[in-house]
Amino acid sequence: MTAQKKMLKIVLFTGYACNNNCAFCIDADKRALPEKSTAVLLKEVLRARNKGARVLEIIGGEATVRPDFNRVVAAAKKLGIPQVTCATNGRVFADLEAARKIVASGIDALIFSVHGPDARIHDALTRAPGSFAQLKKGLKNLRALGFTRVSGNTTVVKQNMAALPRLAGFYIKHGINNVEYIFVDPNYGGAKNDFKTLVPRISAAAPYMRRALALGRRAGMDQWKARYVPLCHFKDCLGQISETNERELFLTEHWAPDFTNRDAIGSRAVVGRRKTQRCVGCGLAGQCEGIWVEYLKNYGDAELKAVK
Repeated sequence: MTAQKKMLKIVLFTGYACNNNCAFCIDADKRALPEKSTAVLLKEVLRARNKGARVLEIIGGEATVRPDFNRVVAAAKKLGIPQVTCATNGRVFADLEAARKIVASGIDALIFSVHGPDARIHDALTRAPGSFAQLKKGLKNLRALGFTRVSGNTTVVKQNMAALPRLAGFYIKHGINNVEYIFVDPNYGGAKNDFKTLVPRISAAAPYMRRALALGRRAGMDQWKARYVPLCHFKDCLGQISETNERELFLTEHWAPDFTNRDAIGSRAVVGRRKTQRCVGCGLAGQCEGIWVEYLKNYGDAELKAVK
């Protein structure tokens, strides 16, 4: 697909305020930064439409806790942006009336962040007691409202990696056909600050991630993917790598309170991740982005193995 035919995706950060306090959060050091005003967000929505955005993904922090969230979504839909989505921790949807209003705003899809198959694991990572119960209630409320366009994402850390197969069961039970298992980004935020506690070795995490993907395939879930992983550890599921899919479909820009990234996909491969001498001659090198720079600083590259 040529660049001209790729869809423009704008990821619109409303700010970094959140009602969770996830241990691994990339934005852990940004909570005190000012939120964008409603006026700024509405101007950015208009600018996204004028640039030809096909997808507008609204994220925080936790964007759904803002009083103006529904207004921003409704404005985007009124302007004709085809796909307006939101990545959320799902807690607001435990309030049926709040869920009803968000659905009525015209939101096209939601991405629920689920970090464990039960409250013990999920709540320990979100550091928000009751967050798992609220998330589950939110899913139930959305089903009751007839809203089914819910995806999932899970950040993979030491504390939840062994539970990924059980978490796959949770996603299957709730009929969530589009899921990303995201190897934690330790370049910034909570995972960088507490690297050794949170960041697993890829050789330890990958088998659990692959097992979760296999359970999804067996259940007919054809849109489950792994993200931010070196491909040498995922040779048997190369069709389930988020970055490969992303590069083929999207041109992605990030508009945040403290930065603008006009090429989120390209810059990640150049700045955020690295391949090393061990990758020389790998048959997958052209598709692979390597592994996080901070990971290499802490663990080295011994786990990377060129695929012949």
